[in-house]
Amino acid sequence: MIHSAWLGLAFLSSGWVHLGSSMEVMVQPYVVKLNGTSAKLTCTFNSCYEVNEKRFFLNWTYSECEDCPHDLFVQFRRKVLIHKNERFSGRVEWSGNLVKNDVSLTIHDIQLSDEGFYNCSVLNPPGRHSGWGLIYLRVVTEVTPERDSAVAVIIGASVGGFLAVVILILVIVKCVRRKKKQDHQSEDQKTEEEGKTDGEGNQEEDGR
Repeated sequence: MIHSAWLGLAFLSSGWVHLGSSMEVMVQPYVVKLNGTSAKLTCTFNSCYEVNEKRFFLNWTYSECEDCPHDLFVQFRRKVLIHKNERFSGRVEWSGNLVKNDVSLTIHDIQLSDEGFYNCSVLNPPGRHSGWGLIYLRVVTEVTPERDSAVAVIIGASVGGFLAVVILILVIVKCVRRKKKQDHQSEDQKTEEEGKTDGEGNQEEDGR
């Protein structure tokens, strides 16, 4: 039991967030749930751009192992699309809110066969790079002792909170640098165009 708790903390500290060019996706990479209960798979993101539902893309996929085929079961294409899937048989519920950059989902009546890897992949144009977060869902048949769970939750929450602050700062810095770069390019283009205009004016004066 203690091993499982600390394994979860290891996932939290090493893979809680995936950094992209203009997209950061945050997940809880190790989730343990009791057979027959509901499991919320939390996935949120930070982006330099506002979300436009007409252009936003989201894929949720499942695989039994890291090298196994990926089964697409939830998408966002102008609206939430929950695919008819024999494995989950109507047990998937959308729990996200795009206004809050939240694309989470909930799987009800968790079964032992649901154990595996869940990948949350997000693309928010005009950003050109997608971000993703990988969650491993473990399904157990008995509850972990409360003391071990409490320790894991307390330490995990501390690590997760610290990482969230760091990631938010990185996103802000990245967006500010991107904006400055765009402004600088606009200024250079404007200066170049003014130079061409002056050159043409001087040639006309010389012709006279």
